[in-house]
Amino acid sequence: MQFQHVDNQKNGEFFLDNEQGKRIAEISYVWSGEHKIIANHTWVDDSLRGQGIARQLLDTLVEFAREKNLKIVPTCSYVDVMFRREKSFADVAA
Repeated sequence: MQFQHVDNQKNGEFFLDNEQGKRIAEISYVWSGEHKIIANHTWVDDSLRGQGIARQLLDTLVEFAREKNLKIVPTCSYVDVMFRREKSFADVAA
């Protein structure tokens, strides 16, 4: 699954649109300085629930943070829970 990415240096998101151009999944962030982003929202359409899409979005965000040497502040409840549960994210946790 290939997620699209937009970033205007203030905020950004990784997302998935269906064939009709309707948003069906997203994870968004806000820049907080040069080396930190705040993961503030994750959403997956009901039609995709239970397929691991939220985790794929989070993995994509974490990969982005690693490539850019960023730390992630998890204010989104899903990201917060996953950061506490999954020790492999420790290197990007702020």
